Amino acid sequence: MSNTTNFQPVALEHASRLINHGPTVLVTSSDGTRRNVMAAAWSMPVEFTPPRIAVVIDKHTFTRELIAASGTFAICLPGSALVDLTHAVGSTSGRTMDKFEHFAIGTETSSVLKLPVLSSGCSAWLECRLISERHSEEAYDACFAEVVGAAADARIFRNGHWLFDDSNAALQTIHHLGGGNFICAGSVVRATAP
Repeated sequence: MSNTTNFQPVALEHASRLINHGPTVLVTSSDGTRRNVMAAAWSMPVEFTPPRIAVVIDKHTFTRELIAASGTFAICLPGSALVDLTHAVGSTSGRTMDKFEHFAIGTETSSVLKLPVLSSGCSAWLECRLISERHSEEAYDACFAEVVGAAADARIFRNGHWLFDDSNAALQTIHHLGGGNFICAGSVVRATAP
């Protein structure tokens, strides 16, 4: 059963807020016949309007090959319940196996770009169209993309804001520290005006 029934579209002017706190993300890609999912610890917003992001994906990975072929990818934000899966898909190659099948990852099709996105355990996803720039693609691991669609689970992200509390601990984003160690985003400290 899908858990994305709680997902609601996110206004594109708020899409950058989905990753501005530096979560580990799952990058999904497909060239129409092959698909892959990988973990990435380095992603960030780089423009507000239109929303654009950067994510570091090694030039020699299967994911980069699929992104180059299709010009698209999705960014899924795994919750703490997916920490083991996130580590597993980040530690194996999709060239030798279909990671979705191997790890029994349920997917749905994203609404705009028709990409595979995880059907449970994620707090949000962004649908991205690669901003193609030949020199950068050949020289650097960073990929730049325009966000053309976004959705988030309303139990944790609503009206353009994160809502971390005890009721949504399994959906709270994870942050990779290296060596298979992660921390969770969850304790919110609210600033008050001086």
